[in-house]
Order: sequence, then C-alpha cells, then structure tokens
Amino acid sequence: MANRTYWLDLFTGTTWREFLGAGGEISGFRERHWAAVQKLKRGDYLLCYLTGVSRWIAVLEVASEAFRSEEKIWEFDVFPCRVGVRTVVALEPETAVPILSLRDRLSFFRDLKSPNAWTGRVRSSLAKLSVEDGEAVLAALVEAHRSPVSRPVDLSKLERRPRALKSKAGSVTVPEPEPEAGDATIEVEPAAVSAHAETQWLLLRLGNDMGLDVWVARNDKNRVVHGVRFDSLPKMRQTLPVQFDEATNRTIELIDVLWLSGNAIVAAFEIESTTSIYSGLLRMSDLITMQPNLAIPLFLVAPDDRREKVIAEINRPTFARLKPPMSEMCRYIPFSALKRRLKEVEGFVPYLKPEFLDEIAESCEIEEE
Repeated sequence: MANRTYWLDLFTGTTWREFLGAGGEISGFRERHWAAVQKLKRGDYLLCYLTGVSRWIAVLEVASEAFRSEEKIWEFDVFPCRVGVRTVVALEPETAVPILSLRDRLSFFRDLKSPNAWTGRVRSSLAKLSVEDGEAVLAALVEAHRSPVSRPVDLSKLERRPRALKSKAGSVTVPEPEPEAGDATIEVEPAAVSAHAETQWLLLRLGNDMGLDVWVARNDKNRVVHGVRFDSLPKMRQTLPVQFDEATNRTIELIDVLWLSGNAIVAAFEIESTTSIYSGLLRMSDLITMQPNLAIPLFLVAPDDRREKVIAEINRPTFARLKPPMSEMCRYIPFSALKRRLKEVEGFVPYLKPEFLDEIAESCEIEEE
C-alpha cells in the first residue's frame, strides 16, 4: 500500500493476552491519544511491541475509523480511543523478535546521544515510525513467523511495570515506602552483604578477564572474596582518570565497580542487594548532574525480586528531572541473568566486548500504552 503509515502500538504481556482474549479485533488507547487515533487510516499498520521483554510480537492492520467505546476489554484501563484491526502476522512471546536483534536495521540505534537513548523511541503508543523502520520490523516478524526461533521469556517481565504518574517532570513514579530496617518483618543478614561482595567480585573479575582495567569503590579495595583480595586483580586501577573535576572524581571513586579502557569509563555498576537502593542511585544522579554530556553506560545490579522497586525508584521525580533522565542512562541487571550469562560465556570471556551486557540489561524507562 503506497500511502501506508507505520505506528507503534505498545502492549504488556497482560494487555496482549486480554486483546487476544477479546477476539483480537480492537486496539485501544488512552484518552490523551485521541487526536493521534483520529489520524489512523484504513490500511495503516500498527507494529505491536511487548514492553518488559522488549520484543516485537505482531502487526495489525487498521480496519475501521477511530471510535470511542468503554466496553470492557482490559482490566487495567479502559483505553477508550479505539480502532478496529485485523491481524497481519502475530507471534507468541517466546518467538517474538527482540528489538536488539534489529539494531543494525533500525534508525533507533543510529547516532545515539546516550547508550540507552533508543528506548525513548518505544515509550509511548502511536509514535509514528519511518517507512524504513516499519518495513524492517514487518519483514522481521514475517520471517520469524515463517521460521520461528523460541527464546525463553521471563514471565515476571511480562507483568505490568510501575504505573506512570503525570507531573511537570514528565512521567514519574512514587514508590511505596519501605519498612524501616528495624522492622521485625525485615531481616538484614550477613548473607545480604556477602551477595553484594560476591557480585562486585564477579563484575571485577569479568572486566579484568575481558582485558579492561577495573576499579572498585575506594572503601572496598581491601575486601576479600573466596580468599582473594579485590586489589590483587592484575587489571585493578589504583588511580582514576584525571580529566574530571574533584567533585566528579569523589563521586566516581565511590561507585561499586567501573570498567575502563584507557582513560574512558565504558561501564559503571552499582550493586544493591539489600532493601535500600537509594545510595547507588544518588551517586549516579550526582554524576549525571555534574557531567550531563558524559555518555557512560550505567547499570544497577540487584536481586530479581527487586525489579519493580528498581524501576520505580529510578523514575522518581528527582531522577526524572535530570538531563538526560536517569531512566535513559541507567539499566537494570538481575542477579540471576548476570550469573547465568557468565556461565554461558565462560570459555570466551577474553573475546567479549562490554556491549554484550545489552543482552541481559533491561530498560528502566516507563512504557506508556
């Protein structure tokens, strides 16, 4: 179709199941999208993207004019601005196409101002895609339907992320307060501290074995794990690059783990294994504030059951107002994903590049249907 337009249509695992359960013939959007919904024309394609797992799952063809309805389809929201659709191609979550597998074919990944800036292109439904991008996604979905490749899906990632609240800073979250450390329901055990040290060691050894220089937080240099001192690693840096001012260096030197190539920091990791995840985020926030043009990939590494808390904290108003927002700069790595991936790459670590973390790191941006 010569004048076809391609549009982004976001689903969570839940809203996708509910869409299919209702017959898969109506796609709905929130009230603020009404003006955009009215621009949809019969024959336009909606490219359906599964948030949480970051996969393209289907292409829907617009089959009606825009209309309003509050007939119940979805539990979470009404999505009253609607169009009739027909399915062009649809996959299962396990065979859906990971967006990162298309990084060489999508304009999202070109000339990025920060490593995670591409995620801003898939945050809100009814963003218009270029014909080039639309056809690339369509072709990938058709090929995946013809020759499906099954990839495991973490079911917890298909669940809804923290609900976005509107503010002058944009979409933010307001996390529920955590119980105080002295609360009888919370036990802060030595094992939690050990988990932090163990993860630090894994990241330090990984960077070292990849041939990168590594840095551990200044106050952790003498820490010992498995009978080995952190500062005994051959590639452990004793000093940081001098291109930053004193305030920036004092912040950087307390970050849990850094990977460096020469004087360039290629990855920064904060590890949060206990109930509090705020201290590491504040250090990252200070770094972004002092060096807004510094494109360092930031990662918050935390237990799997802290995923929702991590995303909620990163999208607090104080972090959403940063330039760029914390959610664009920082990604989440679950403990289990890190350990699983390390086992998978055990035989060829020296040949890895830092970019391999993209395969396990999750976006912390709030996706808005």
